[in-house]
Amino acid sequence: MLKADDFRRLAALTGVVLMATAEALAQENSARPARRILVSIPDRKLILLEEDRVVRIYDTAVGAPRTPSPTGSFKIVQAVPDPTWYAKGKIVPPGKSNPLGPRWLGLSVKGYGIHGTNNPASIGRNASHGCIRMRNRDVEELFSMVSVGDPVDLLAERTPQVEEIFGQVSQEIDER
Repeated sequence: MLKADDFRRLAALTGVVLMATAEALAQENSARPARRILVSIPDRKLILLEEDRVVRIYDTAVGAPRTPSPTGSFKIVQAVPDPTWYAKGKIVPPGKSNPLGPRWLGLSVKGYGIHGTNNPASIGRNASHGCIRMRNRDVEELFSMVSVGDPVDLLAERTPQVEEIFGQVSQEIDER
């Protein structure tokens, strides 16, 4: 039978192990170059940057005119593989009929995220309820390259940085 001193030693040892694990994880994440996501809503494109270098550009669907995507600076607060979709008393488990596709990156604006889709024809359009939709293979790739805490900027207009990445557009973007 364990005595009170044994419990204290075990608790102290557990605390040391937990602290060492947390420190190792923090060092692992700090070893990775800083990554951030820019979403150009008018271009319907997601840009993954690593220390201001373009890593990948993905086509997306963004909010429809009646349900626009939020704009501003946010963070990834949740990374969920094989998410379940909940809406108005409806529950759709992971699988082909799930509107969220195979991955969910929840943003620090409640109810919005970056996710896959069961409607790939919507990519390149203003078609979502405000979330950023991606092709399933693309969101799986992005999911493996970002982490909770990474910054995400949802841009209503092109910034000088986006202009530099995409160049000038001479025609208006079709609202589709």
